[in-house]
Amino acid sequence: MSVVGQSPKGLKAIATLEALKGVLSLAVGFALHELGGKEIQHLCEALLQHLHLNPASEIPSVIMHSAYKINDHNLTLLALGSVLYATIRLVEAFGLWRGYAWTEWFALASGAVYLPFEIYAVATEGKMLPVLALVVNLVVVAYMAMVILQRRKEKHALP
Repeated sequence: MSVVGQSPKGLKAIATLEALKGVLSLAVGFALHELGGKEIQHLCEALLQHLHLNPASEIPSVIMHSAYKINDHNLTLLALGSVLYATIRLVEAFGLWRGYAWTEWFALASGAVYLPFEIYAVATEGKMLPVLALVVNLVVVAYMAMVILQRRKEKHALP
């Protein structure tokens, strides 16, 4: 697998994943900003009512308590945070698609940062979604490490 000067299919797959994460983050950020605090509170109330959940029980009460703490200032900060996150993911996706070495390192580091949290979630929750997230992230981190090592090997092999 030659990495220097080209972008392998694996990098394009990871770039697509990162781009999807960026687009999803933008959609969530804009949705939060558009809904506003009162709308989110009404949405949470309607959802709990539709699911026939007792608002006084533990999880629904936490959801409602959190929803009532939401205000337009908090939503603006969340929306800005999601735009920043999306920007980072989309720049990373572009760089991976084009095969830029710095984005390969960035993808390795940003994936590795999440591993301890994902391992903890799998160990404490044992649910399928954290397991899936951990497996996907392990594959991405391992692949990025392989690409970086291959690039270094090819760079040192050049005359």
